[in-house]
Amino acid sequence: MEYLNAFLCGGILCAIGQILIDKTQLTPARILTGYVVAGVLLSAVGLYQPLADWGGAGATVPLTGFGHALAKGVKKAVGEQGWLGVLTGGLTATAGGIAAAVFFGVVMAALFRPNAKR
Repeated sequence: MEYLNAFLCGGILCAIGQILIDKTQLTPARILTGYVVAGVLLSAVGLYQPLADWGGAGATVPLTGFGHALAKGVKKAVGEQGWLGVLTGGLTATAGGIAAAVFFGVVMAALFRPNAKR
């Protein structure tokens, strides 16, 4: 059942993104940024954690999950360090994912040399 919930949750998030691409003039970059902000806002009001508990990886892997991780990191750091945690908590909580994205980006850029589209 966990796999089905993850599939449904991730599928719904992807479907919303596809509808936004098809029906609005928003660029993909704005939609992606909106997903991260939506994850932060939903976490701030306490709605994303129940979604993550139900949807598992279907909720934590997409960009909304990145926003949720940022918000959780900030909340934890503020509790431990005070207001300084606002600046450090999000980066601390997501450092592994950011480092992996940069590392694999560099590896792929070294392996595949794409030509500019004309």
